[in-house]
Amino acid sequence: MLVKRVIRATAIAAALGLSLAACGTRTGYASDADIPESLGADGTSIVVGDEGADTTVRLFEDLRCPSSVEFKTQGAGAELNKLIQKGSVQVHYTVASFLDDKLGGNGSKKAANALRAALAEGKFVEYHQVLYANQPDEAVDGFTDEFLLKMASRVEGLRGAGFDAAVRTMQYEGFVTASEKAYENSSATDTPTLELSGVKLPEFEKGDLAYYTGSPAWATRP
Repeated sequence: MLVKRVIRATAIAAALGLSLAACGTRTGYASDADIPESLGADGTSIVVGDEGADTTVRLFEDLRCPSSVEFKTQGAGAELNKLIQKGSVQVHYTVASFLDDKLGGNGSKKAANALRAALAEGKFVEYHQVLYANQPDEAVDGFTDEFLLKMASRVEGLRGAGFDAAVRTMQYEGFVTASEKAYENSSATDTPTLELSGVKLPEFEKGDLAYYTGSPAWATRP
């Protein structure tokens, strides 16, 4: 589970402060559906956000990992999403699947494949949100084809013959394998992990990311 820790302002400011201090000059995106998304040049990451963003971060996650959900709901995930919508930050997602080997089953791989299929339909951001909002218990291996398709029905315009077939046949298995290998070759040792310029950052509690990016709402924090 997400480890709560006290973050020293001087250390994180050095990593984040300068690069994000200029945020806020763009008008941003009205909804998740408007946010740009694409396959990264490395072929193993999914790029979300403005290509002209002031800052680029890399986020490693495994869809079966409960700590990744905590990051989204109790940690800095909400702040990060706001910065993406604002056009200030671009995120390169590396979707790992190591929990299948640890826990048994193939839910992580199936979820990663389905996310890649959603990207092909231009619906990664929206589907990504839906899957985390409805994550099964990690021990259940609940990311079945049927569950993934059911969740896809909640994203307007995602379901169709192409997407459904990609989910059922593991069409993007090569991407899933390559993404897991990219995770294994990175500095990340667990999920979620944030990297800025190749440097692993501490796990942020809710609000800390906004503070360290220079948000006026957190200007008085020690």
